[in-house]
Amino acid sequence: MPAVVVLGAQWGDEGKGKATDQLGSRVDYVVKFNGGNNAGHTVVVGDEKYALHLLPSGILSEGCTPVIGNGVVVDLEVLFDELDGLTARGVDVSKLLISSSAHVIPSYNRTLDKVTERFLGKRQIGTTGRGIGPTYADKMSRVGIRISDLFDEGILREKVEGALEQKNQILVKIYNRRAADIDAVTDELLSYADRVRPMVADTSLVLNQALDAGKTVVYEAGQATMLDVDHGTYPFVTSSSATAGGAATGSGIGPTRLDRVVGVIKAYTTRVGEGPFPTELNDDDGESLRKAGGEFGVTTGRPRRCGWYDAVVARYAGRVNGLTDLVLTKLDVLTGWEKVPVCVAYDVDGVRHDEMPVDQTAFHHATPIYEYLDGWWEDISGCRTFEDLPVNAQRYVLALEEMSGTRISSIGVGPDRAATIVRHDLLD
Repeated sequence: MPAVVVLGAQWGDEGKGKATDQLGSRVDYVVKFNGGNNAGHTVVVGDEKYALHLLPSGILSEGCTPVIGNGVVVDLEVLFDELDGLTARGVDVSKLLISSSAHVIPSYNRTLDKVTERFLGKRQIGTTGRGIGPTYADKMSRVGIRISDLFDEGILREKVEGALEQKNQILVKIYNRRAADIDAVTDELLSYADRVRPMVADTSLVLNQALDAGKTVVYEAGQATMLDVDHGTYPFVTSSSATAGGAATGSGIGPTRLDRVVGVIKAYTTRVGEGPFPTELNDDDGESLRKAGGEFGVTTGRPRRCGWYDAVVARYAGRVNGLTDLVLTKLDVLTGWEKVPVCVAYDVDGVRHDEMPVDQTAFHHATPIYEYLDGWWEDISGCRTFEDLPVNAQRYVLALEEMSGTRISSIGVGPDRAATIVRHDLLD
């Protein structure tokens, strides 16, 4: 049985939760391998809508074991709030496993995240202020706190003290803030130890043994390709590896074990936060896309920036991830446009770029070169086969497939679980 990576092929919010959830009913494990509670998935099951932030989408699928991998940073308060909320709604969360090597987001990193962003002023990154970046920085600086540290009070206190030797200097002397108290931070983290202990496992071992036994495992990315710390629009990116390579490092499995890499991509494009966005629409069309698509952040509530489909970004995502399939979402949102523009290349200072510009300055100055495809007016939310779609909608999908260089295996025509057209089985 396959190991499948599901990731965003744009700037996030593409509908990865729905794609993973659809696979989840047929898989044994769903693994979140990067990020934290700085992004969210909305999953609709019948009349119920679930907003997930830290938890893998597979937690909603009966019989599936959800896993938080070592590449994730965990806000324990958020974790238990989410678990309690799902339990109150009748969802069984007892199978959740958390890597002992996952890093914890301490309270002082949330404070640093917020004050640093304010300090940057016009140079803000657009962070959510949830402590994600500072915690990944601690990880790389080797002053981070792992889940396993919660179970040894002496080690935990020593690590907190070591981290705060520098951070308190920054808080007090640079940002004029109160120093974080070592005892208070340590006690807060220790208060979660007993509850989290039964969930903690060597998840690398668990997942490798599952693959050895022929189980199907889905690896779910947080954020998306264009927010990847290496391959995204740096510095306007997240702090982790949101591309396919991150699935291996963030879960403890070898890259040769991955069978398929599925990119989730909207029929148009959105972005939250700062940074360049060539097809962005600061006009009535952009507002229409925002309203029709409900484009507001699951985690932050911020309105998303909206623009037309960018085939240059899609080709780039296909290349850096080795995509085998695309899941196209929100095709229904485009109903009602006479012509639908698609960005096929960029103009940068009079030079045409069919591929992603090599440097950030060129990308920042990129002007989209559009092709215009005929639109459709019919309601497509009830379509369940490709042939059910209006002819112009079919032509739009086929054009995106050719421009993007990756087959489109699934098409979303509405928010519900069932509102999907399957062209190719993602598990075959």
